[in-house]
Amino acid sequence: MTSPPVSNVGGTAQGMTSPDLGQRHGPVALLVPLSGPYAGIGRSIEQSVKLAFSAHGAPRLDIENTGGTPSGAAAAAHAAINDGAGLILGPLTKGETQAVAPIAQAAGVNVLAFTNDNSIAQPGVWPMGISPDQQVSRVVSYAIESGRTRTAAILPEGQFGRLMAAALRQTAARLGTPPPRIGYYSASFASLNATTRSISQFDSRGAGLMARIRAARDQDNAAGRRLADKLRTEPVPPPPFDALLLGATGEDLAELQTFLPYYEAGPPQVQLLGPALWASKAKAMATHDALRGALYAAPDPAAGLPFEQKFEATYGGGKPPSIDKVAFDAAAIAVLAAHEGGYTTAVLTNPTGFAGTDGVMRLLPDGHVERGLAVFRVEPGGPKIVSPAPQTLPSPASPPNA
Repeated sequence: MTSPPVSNVGGTAQGMTSPDLGQRHGPVALLVPLSGPYAGIGRSIEQSVKLAFSAHGAPRLDIENTGGTPSGAAAAAHAAINDGAGLILGPLTKGETQAVAPIAQAAGVNVLAFTNDNSIAQPGVWPMGISPDQQVSRVVSYAIESGRTRTAAILPEGQFGRLMAAALRQTAARLGTPPPRIGYYSASFASLNATTRSISQFDSRGAGLMARIRAARDQDNAAGRRLADKLRTEPVPPPPFDALLLGATGEDLAELQTFLPYYEAGPPQVQLLGPALWASKAKAMATHDALRGALYAAPDPAAGLPFEQKFEATYGGGKPPSIDKVAFDAAAIAVLAAHEGGYTTAVLTNPTGFAGTDGVMRLLPDGHVERGLAVFRVEPGGPKIVSPAPQTLPSPASPPNA
């Protein structure tokens, strides 16, 4: 089996100034759910990680079952550390990672977790999943750099929406654009309708025009009727934003394709932006005028094709789940680190980053992960890349573009 495709983008970790924390030797422990409701995901992750560890000279891989619970993950971490683990891969979820983090840190063992929730990022613990922050930062940066500088958002209540909102605010502030207007909706038609109406300020735009038309018509004379006819030809003033970030992915997205045109808050005067989850919905979205042309940031599928082909050739069946790419890349980084001085923070936070199945990435000393994502536009023939994923990341001292 060939060596894993994850590699240093350019050189070794020489010159790193981050603390040299973590272990230099020992087996790598994989913490995954092999029982419980997530057992199927865990078994698939195990297969993908073993592909990376089939490389020549890979360290020993120990596998611990978390059962998919925080308590199970904590027990698995204790067992792994008692067996001398030098690095932990996993666990799968935020809750499990929160249980594992203090155990690993107390033992001086670094953790490459599979969650995409960057709220658990801290020195020695890296969430390797593609986070809302990474997606929003990339697509909003592209929109702003393309001239769409007045941003707003309609987001679901809950953690996902709050993470997207925080990323939008941070990106707007970093690029020096006005603070975004942000509205949240609950899981109801009425709430989404009200939020869309409010964010678009329709009552002071369209409703104001309609009130003028009614007032002219109510004059009940020829002059009033002429004025009403003239007012009907006037366009509704544009909304107070030209880029709108949406967190909708299911039925709420279908409802928005009706609300946005009604409130005159969609294309072409407004560029719609969304999450990477739109990648699996892009073809269906392109059949609707209100959603055609929307932008989202996600990995370039071409980067992961060799891994998918290797997985299918080794195990049969269809494509592995997207979480398997995250796990494979974490495992391949572990194999690479074992050859470059161990699993220390200095090695893992190589400033040149790593090239993996989801594109280039860089682990930062504070536990956050930077990624180079592509920007896609929803089109009838399938999503089109309008801004390719970078092959390298800018210097850590410079503002990231991913």
